[in-house]
Amino acid sequence: MMKFVSGDILLSNADVIAHGVAPHDHFDHGLALALRERWPALAKDFRHYCHQNNPDAGHIYAWGGPDKTRGSVKIVNLMTQEASAHQSGHPGKASAHYVGHALKELAKLATKEGYTSIALPKLATGVGGMEWAEVEPLIQKHLGDLGVPVLVYSEYHAGQAVDEGL
Repeated sequence: MMKFVSGDILLSNADVIAHGVAPHDHFDHGLALALRERWPALAKDFRHYCHQNNPDAGHIYAWGGPDKTRGSVKIVNLMTQEASAHQSGHPGKASAHYVGHALKELAKLATKEGYTSIALPKLATGVGGMEWAEVEPLIQKHLGDLGVPVLVYSEYHAGQAVDEGL
């Protein structure tokens, strides 16, 4: 079940927050930056993981850590974009192939871990450069049959909590 909401995804009560990044991402734009500011260990642990494993676009990195308001948080980093060609450069663009593969891995993880809900932004449409009309069917295809709420934060409003119906 996919539900569109407007508000601050960082205030979501979903079991998991998922977002798009590139391998070796610096977490310095958009939602990734907001996540890094709220949970600095996420970006640090992601960089360590990337240096150790050199992942390719299309894969995921799941992270969990403490949260002041929720007790704990689970974040899944979907590597929807190509890695930067240079260590300090900007990530490459997202592609339907990478998005689809990362969502497929997220669905497997959600089933294995028993996630009860997933919140994500309009994945790969910001820095990733994709059109929502191309991304939405991929989310529906890979997450639509999980049997759990999939909350798509279609508009960001800082500090605004949403009644997610959870």
